[in-house]
Amino acid sequence: METKTDVPLTQEPEAAPPHAAAAATAPPPARPPSRRGRWLGALFAVLLLAGVGAAAWYLIHRPAATVPGGGMGGGARVTVGEAVVRAADVPVFIDALGTATPVATVTLRPQVSGVLTEVHFKEGQVVTKGQLMAQIDPRPFQQALMQAQGTRQRDEAQLENARITLQRYQTLLAQDSIARQDVDTQAALVRQLEGTVTTDRAAEKTAQLNLDFTRVVAPVAGRVGLRVVDAGNVVSSSDTAGIAVITQVNPIDVEFSVPQDRVPEVAEAASDKAASRMPVTALDRTRARVLDKGQFLTLDNQVDVQTGTVRAKARFRNADNTLFPNQFVNVRLLLRTLEGALVVPVTALRTGPKGDFVYVINEDRTVSMREVKRGQAAVDSVVITRGLQKDERVVTEGGDRLQDGATVRLASDAPGGPGARPGASAPRDGASGPRRRRPPQNP
Repeated sequence: METKTDVPLTQEPEAAPPHAAAAATAPPPARPPSRRGRWLGALFAVLLLAGVGAAAWYLIHRPAATVPGGGMGGGARVTVGEAVVRAADVPVFIDALGTATPVATVTLRPQVSGVLTEVHFKEGQVVTKGQLMAQIDPRPFQQALMQAQGTRQRDEAQLENARITLQRYQTLLAQDSIARQDVDTQAALVRQLEGTVTTDRAAEKTAQLNLDFTRVVAPVAGRVGLRVVDAGNVVSSSDTAGIAVITQVNPIDVEFSVPQDRVPEVAEAASDKAASRMPVTALDRTRARVLDKGQFLTLDNQVDVQTGTVRAKARFRNADNTLFPNQFVNVRLLLRTLEGALVVPVTALRTGPKGDFVYVINEDRTVSMREVKRGQAAVDSVVITRGLQKDERVVTEGGDRLQDGATVRLASDAPGGPGARPGASAPRDGASGPRRRRPPQNP
């Protein structure tokens, strides 16, 4: 008989309470930093800030120089451009914007009314003074002239008869054969007729003048504009448009404005004996082409309070008709010429807290900062009135990073410069950087 053994079943573990599981999985509480750790962190931050400040101070105040290869180094020299102080004759100009104005502009108007029978000019034609321009029907004025002549002749005959009668009366009065009253009356009649004849002669001349006015002639020489009326129209002296406009363009004037600060210079130059020879040049809008050359003419007598300028005028011959009325041109007035002035390029002049200065290149390739006084300036050069001597050398390029006493290299000494030899290599500096290794060749 088999004996059955009861095997007890494995009992599952009881589930842990929720707070016990959370306690088992949570990390251990962080330990607060010690005092020593806090001090070390603060010291590290202070040292880091001090290092950054020291590096910034060094980068700002270190002597900068350009290595021939393009790198920077403390022992390298700055490559600069140079120019020689030279003596030259420097012209003093006044540049202004001007307007071409004709010397004379005349509107051709008839002096008498009538029918315009002939037009003797073409539009744009150049005419001379006294040239016949148009013809008005002269027949009514010829008739008026003949009538005035007839009236004069009749009154002159009456005057002659009255004078003869007066002479007879005077003879009879001397013989005491006529009353004095008759003689006086005849003398008054003679004087009356003399006045009538004078009036007749004036009327005759007026009629002759009106007849002459039927021929419309050019009062000035110049160029004729567009024609306003054609032949066959009735014209009169009250027509505002007239027949045409004549503009005198040879010679022609150019009006321009001078700043009031420079008026004394112009007045002083104009008072000189050579004022009539002050040259003036008219340039086109781009200042690239010379239109004509003329002479200074006159200066206005008052300042324009709105612009602070004084109007001036120059006259040009305009032989080639390059100047046109109301054309805007650039005017260049030559006041005087500075003979033997010391000139340097504009790029050599610099401005500092104490004023203008330049860097002068010494014989030992060091530079000296020298204060100067500038004078008349041009587009690419400036006159130095004090501080430099002739044939001295000044820095023109690369001077922004120079200091007084710095050592420089000249651009003519650099490879490829004006004084460099073909194939010559640049001298090595201590801070020229590592040399490139030659790549290994294949056997």
